[in-house]
Amino acid sequence: MMTDPIADLLTQVRNASKARHRKVDIVPTRLKISIVDLWQKAGFIKNYKLYRQSPTDTKGLLRIYLKYVGKNQPVIHGLRRVSKPSRRVYVSHNRVPKVLDGIGMAIVSTSRGVLNDDLAREHQVGGELLCTIW
Repeated sequence: MMTDPIADLLTQVRNASKARHRKVDIVPTRLKISIVDLWQKAGFIKNYKLYRQSPTDTKGLLRIYLKYVGKNQPVIHGLRRVSKPSRRVYVSHNRVPKVLDGIGMAIVSTSRGVLNDDLAREHQVGGELLCTIW
């Protein structure tokens, strides 16, 4: 049983990026897919794909294709879990942090779904600050 699936996602992506792997496979959940979708829209990863054995398959596989620039330098320099199961961190829309003055991105779970820091400020919604990426 996994106690913190988001931390597991971040650790697997961080380790694969440092080892210069082209892709990483993880067990999908709706929350993980939402986070990875925001990463892809921001340009931190190339792409992701959800594989299922059949339409009734509840598990499946989420394959994340990592992005590199130059001489095999990873685009993802750091990942950090902010809110943990033992210590939840909630922020209002005017307190959502800017990661490295906008170079990075914070992921916030709000009543309107999982949003990045810019969208949370734009829609003026706060929520649980899940993680940051830069």
